[in-house]
Amino acid sequence: MVARDAAPARPKVLETALYVDDLARAGRFYGETLGLEPMTQDSRMWALDCGPASVLLLFRRGGTLETVELPGGRIPPHDGAGPAHLAFAVAARELPAWEARLAECGVAIEARMTWPRGGESLYFRDPDGHLVELATPGLWANY
Repeated sequence: MVARDAAPARPKVLETALYVDDLARAGRFYGETLGLEPMTQDSRMWALDCGPASVLLLFRRGGTLETVELPGGRIPPHDGAGPAHLAFAVAARELPAWEARLAECGVAIEARMTWPRGGESLYFRDPDGHLVELATPGLWANY
Protein backbone atom coordinates (compact mmCIF):
# COMPACT_ATOMS: atom_id res chain seq x y z
CA MET A 1 0.00 0.00 0.00
CA VAL A 2 1.32 3.45 -0.94
CA ALA A 3 1.24 6.05 1.83
CA ARG A 4 -0.55 9.24 0.91
CA ASP A 5 0.64 12.64 2.05
CA ALA A 6 -1.69 14.59 4.28
CA ALA A 7 -3.92 17.03 2.46
CA PRO A 8 -2.53 20.57 2.36
CA ALA A 9 -4.13 23.30 4.43
CA ARG A 10 -7.03 25.15 2.82
CA PRO A 11 -5.82 28.10 0.76
CA LYS A 12 -6.73 31.64 1.80
CA VAL A 13 -7.63 34.43 -0.59
CA LEU A 14 -4.51 36.54 -1.12
CA GLU A 15 -5.59 38.79 -3.98
CA THR A 16 -8.89 40.17 -5.21
CA ALA A 17 -8.94 41.75 -8.66
CA LEU A 18 -11.16 44.43 -10.15
CA TYR A 19 -11.03 45.64 -13.74
CA VAL A 20 -11.37 49.42 -14.04
CA ASP A 21 -11.50 52.00 -16.80
CA ASP A 22 -9.15 54.52 -15.17
CA LEU A 23 -6.39 53.21 -12.88
CA ALA A 24 -5.55 56.58 -11.33
CA ARG A 25 -9.20 57.34 -10.57
CA ALA A 26 -9.77 53.90 -9.03
CA GLY A 27 -6.51 54.11 -7.07
CA ARG A 28 -7.48 57.51 -5.68
CA PHE A 29 -10.93 56.24 -4.71
CA TYR A 30 -9.61 53.24 -2.76
CA GLY A 31 -6.77 55.30 -1.29
CA GLU A 32 -8.81 58.33 -0.23
CA THR A 33 -11.99 56.50 0.76
CA LEU A 34 -10.67 53.31 2.39
CA GLY A 35 -7.07 54.28 3.13
CA LEU A 36 -5.54 51.53 0.97
CA GLU A 37 -1.95 52.31 0.01
CA PRO A 38 -0.32 51.39 -3.30
CA MET A 39 2.42 48.77 -3.09
CA THR A 40 3.25 48.82 -6.78
CA GLN A 41 1.75 50.29 -9.90
CA ASP A 42 2.38 50.45 -13.63
CA SER A 43 0.41 51.22 -16.79
CA ARG A 44 -1.72 48.06 -16.57
CA MET A 45 -2.26 47.55 -12.82
CA TRP A 46 -2.08 48.84 -9.26
CA ALA A 47 -1.60 46.62 -6.19
CA LEU A 48 -3.12 48.08 -3.00
CA ASP A 49 -2.26 46.97 0.53
CA CYS A 50 -5.36 45.69 2.38
CA GLY A 51 -3.49 44.52 5.49
CA PRO A 52 -1.56 41.35 6.29
CA ALA A 53 -1.54 38.95 3.33
CA SER A 54 -4.37 40.77 1.52
CA VAL A 55 -4.05 42.70 -1.74
CA LEU A 56 -6.57 44.47 -3.96
CA LEU A 57 -5.42 44.41 -7.58
CA LEU A 58 -6.80 47.05 -9.91
CA PHE A 59 -6.28 46.14 -13.56
CA ARG A 60 -6.91 48.47 -16.48
CA ARG A 61 -9.87 46.92 -18.30
CA GLY A 62 -8.56 45.33 -21.50
CA GLY A 63 -4.96 45.86 -20.37
CA THR A 64 -4.25 42.26 -19.42
CA LEU A 65 -5.41 40.43 -22.55
CA GLU A 66 -1.87 39.42 -23.52
CA THR A 67 0.53 37.12 -21.68
CA VAL A 68 3.04 39.10 -19.61
CA GLU A 69 6.60 37.77 -19.76
CA LEU A 70 8.71 38.56 -16.68
CA PRO A 71 12.20 37.42 -15.63
CA GLY A 72 10.66 34.88 -13.23
CA GLY A 73 8.05 33.47 -15.61
CA ARG A 74 4.83 34.57 -17.21
CA ILE A 75 1.35 35.67 -16.24
CA PRO A 76 -1.47 34.34 -18.44
CA PRO A 77 -4.06 36.74 -19.89
CA HIS A 78 -7.20 37.67 -17.92
CA ASP A 79 -9.89 40.36 -17.89
CA GLY A 80 -13.36 41.08 -16.61
CA ALA A 81 -16.41 43.08 -17.55
CA GLY A 82 -19.43 44.38 -15.70
CA PRO A 83 -19.86 45.29 -12.07
CA ALA A 84 -18.15 42.94 -9.61
CA HIS A 85 -18.55 42.63 -5.84
CA LEU A 86 -15.99 42.60 -3.04
CA ALA A 87 -16.25 42.91 0.73
CA PHE A 88 -13.85 44.29 3.31
CA ALA A 89 -13.93 43.03 6.90
CA VAL A 90 -14.32 45.78 9.50
CA ALA A 91 -14.79 45.70 13.27
CA ALA A 92 -18.38 46.20 14.42
CA ARG A 93 -17.35 49.08 16.67
CA GLU A 94 -15.82 50.85 13.63
CA LEU A 95 -18.88 50.65 11.37
CA PRO A 96 -20.25 54.10 12.44
CA ALA A 97 -16.84 55.67 11.75
CA TRP A 98 -16.76 54.03 8.32
CA GLU A 99 -20.24 55.35 7.60
CA ALA A 100 -19.07 58.86 8.53
CA ARG A 101 -15.95 58.43 6.38
CA LEU A 102 -18.02 57.45 3.36
CA ALA A 103 -20.22 60.52 3.88
CA GLU A 104 -17.11 62.76 4.14
CA CYS A 105 -15.91 61.34 0.83
CA GLY A 106 -19.29 61.91 -0.83
CA VAL A 107 -19.90 58.17 -1.24
CA ALA A 108 -23.57 57.22 -1.00
CA ILE A 109 -24.53 54.10 0.90
CA GLU A 110 -26.68 52.09 -1.49
CA ALA A 111 -27.96 49.48 0.97
CA ARG A 112 -27.61 48.09 4.49
CA MET A 113 -28.04 44.57 5.77
CA THR A 114 -28.29 43.00 9.22
CA TRP A 115 -27.41 39.30 8.99
CA PRO A 116 -29.04 36.47 11.01
CA ARG A 117 -25.73 35.83 12.85
CA GLY A 118 -25.57 39.49 13.93
CA GLY A 119 -23.18 40.90 11.33
CA GLU A 120 -23.93 44.13 9.51
CA SER A 121 -23.02 45.26 6.01
CA LEU A 122 -22.90 48.61 4.23
CA TYR A 123 -22.93 48.60 0.43
CA PHE A 124 -21.70 51.34 -1.91
CA ARG A 125 -20.31 51.72 -5.45
CA ASP A 126 -16.83 52.59 -6.62
CA PRO A 127 -16.32 54.88 -9.67
CA ASP A 128 -16.51 51.86 -12.03
CA GLY A 129 -19.83 50.66 -10.58
CA HIS A 130 -18.37 47.76 -8.59
CA LEU A 131 -20.37 46.91 -5.47
CA VAL A 132 -18.18 47.36 -2.38
CA GLU A 133 -19.22 46.01 1.01
CA LEU A 134 -17.97 46.77 4.49
CA ALA A 135 -18.94 43.79 6.67
CA THR A 136 -18.70 43.15 10.40
CA PRO A 137 -18.20 39.77 12.10
CA GLY A 138 -21.34 37.65 12.12
CA LEU A 139 -21.83 37.65 8.36
CA TRP A 140 -20.60 34.09 7.76
CA ALA A 141 -20.20 31.06 10.02
CA ASN A 142 -16.42 31.54 9.69
CA TYR A 143 -16.49 35.33 10.17
